[in-house]
Formats: sequence, structure tokens, C-alpha cells
Amino acid sequence: MGVTQILPQNPLFRIVEIFESLQGEGYNTGMPAVFIRLGKCNLACSWCDTDYLTFEMMSLNEILGRLKNHTARNIIITGGEPTIQPHLAVLLNALKAEGYYLCMESNGLNPAPPQIDFVAVSPKACYATKYEKNCIAAADEVRIVADGDVIGFCRLMEDKIRAKHFYLSPREQNGGMNIYETIRQIGVLNSRPNAAVHWQLSIQTHKLAGIE
Repeated sequence: MGVTQILPQNPLFRIVEIFESLQGEGYNTGMPAVFIRLGKCNLACSWCDTDYLTFEMMSLNEILGRLKNHTARNIIITGGEPTIQPHLAVLLNALKAEGYYLCMESNGLNPAPPQIDFVAVSPKACYATKYEKNCIAAADEVRIVADGDVIGFCRLMEDKIRAKHFYLSPREQNGGMNIYETIRQIGVLNSRPNAAVHWQLSIQTHKLAGIE
């Protein structure tokens, strides 16, 4: 007989920031949303633009209270890496009980929780060996950063992840983006005979618009 896990009613979460803005990337670009950015990650990409190691501990009740200051009914759970957050199910259940539409941005190494309505995964080519061994099986969208020649990795992700939308994003480094190299690789992927997946460009439009 299995042991029943008793979850805390008001657990603490590693919160980097909570803010309201517009989704700037991928299929839901332009969607009003409250972003809940969680601390810590199970990867360490050299070009990551998020300080996921600077966070405060915030209780579930504090988070729910903070959300009352915002009007958007869509929530994007992001990070860092949300799936490694302790007691994540407690937070998601509380948000669903409040009627929020839940999106998650993840690196795709772990399965998405069942409470999530829209799953966006961003597999990292620099950790290709990890994804060869194990990764999420299905998502709503896949976004891969073109941090080099990622064509082979994109093909691998086509085979491993079942998704409705596939995007390639430029890498931002030292204030510039490798747009040309990104769209060149999109062209190579889409010019394959009988390609099962159509790749599109996704850029961080929120940075172009000067918003978070």
C-alpha cells in the first residue's frame, strides 16, 4: 500500500519576479499575461538572459495576493525551470481554482504538469546528449535557439516531441542577434522534400517593443 503524500497548504516558492506584460514570443505573441518567473534551473546555458539564481521565497498566499493587483487572466509560468520547483502542483492547483489559463515555458527535459493548458518548450542544442536520452513527448510549441548549427538537433526534436508549432529563434549575444543565420537554417529545414514539420521564426518582440 503506497504512502499518501501530504502537501503543505501554504508552501514557499522561489520567485524571481511577478509582472504583467504581453507574451513576446512564439504562437501566443501579443497575449496579455502575468508572468511568474521561478528561480533555479537544471541547465546552465552560456547565453541565458535570465538571472534565475536571484530570487525571494514567497508563500502561496503571497503569490495569490500579488496576482490580485493584475488584470490579465492568463498566467505564464517560466523560469529558470518551472518543473524542478518544489510543490509546483500546489501552486498550479490554486491558480486553476482561481480560473486562470495556465501556460508554461520549460526546457522540455521533464514532463509538463497536467494542470498546464499550453506548453511551450525550448530544448537546448548545447545539451543535445541529455535530450537524446530523455525529453518531453508532447507540447503545444517547440522553440529552439539557433546558438550554432542546430539543424541536426531540430530534426532530432521533430522525432522526439509531438507539437503543433515549431520555431527557431535567434541567439542574442553582446546586444546583437544572429538573424541571418537563424533564417538560413529555417530555410534549410523547410526545403527538405516531404518535411513533416514547417519551421517558423520567433523573435523576442517584447525587447523590440521595450517592454518586459
